[in-house]
Amino acid sequence: MMKKFENKIAVITGGNSGMGYGTAKLLRELGATVVITGRRQEAIDVAAKELDVNAILSDQGKLEDIDHLVSEVTEKFGKVDILFINAGISGTSSIELETPESFDKMMNVNFRGVYFTLSKFIPHLNEGASVILLSSVLASTVSPGLGVYSASKAAVNALMKTAALELAKRKIRVNAISPGAIDTELFGKMGMDEATLAGMTDYLISLTPIGRIGKPEEIGQLVAFLSSEEASFITGSEHTIDGGSTLL
Repeated sequence: MMKKFENKIAVITGGNSGMGYGTAKLLRELGATVVITGRRQEAIDVAAKELDVNAILSDQGKLEDIDHLVSEVTEKFGKVDILFINAGISGTSSIELETPESFDKMMNVNFRGVYFTLSKFIPHLNEGASVILLSSVLASTVSPGLGVYSASKAAVNALMKTAALELAKRKIRVNAISPGAIDTELFGKMGMDEATLAGMTDYLISLTPIGRIGKPEEIGQLVAFLSSEEASFITGSEHTIDGGSTLL
């Protein structure tokens, strides 16, 4: 029996952990040829072996890496059917104490990198391709200390809508996914110890009406749906997946 994404090429930035990893696993199971990226060779090599996918070292914050990624993908696999621009970074600081260096680092990865990853892949997308940008519920909600992160994700949503209009004539659909609290390595990467991490998880659960945080594979299921024929009339939309937290 033919799998849903057999003979489809899927590229996932930041695919060696978290939501990217969960999505890569599902798309591979559905028959896609999957390419993941990441900033650390060891990490992407381990993930690629576990998932049985392809890996290319690429830092979304560096334009030369994006050029290399596009070149490698198109040379080895041809045109792309599913592009999930997932890589991103976070950090906390009040507006008063934010540094230009931290501001630039976050915006370079979360918005500039997303913008030019999409821009440089556009000529290499098949007609009818699906592009999904990872946004966040924080693009439209307020949390002290996350001003730059929130702004970067709001910019992603604006880009998504413009791209959906520009690419509609090629039947390419562009959507955004805005997760709430998802069980990823993000907080660990921010330097939280186990006790603090457990406390943060409990706090996030308390803010989620459905009573738990999300799983990375649930992001993958939404990516798969938005990339399927069943979603062929969906474009220019932000899809919130947060267990109801933005209802509070």
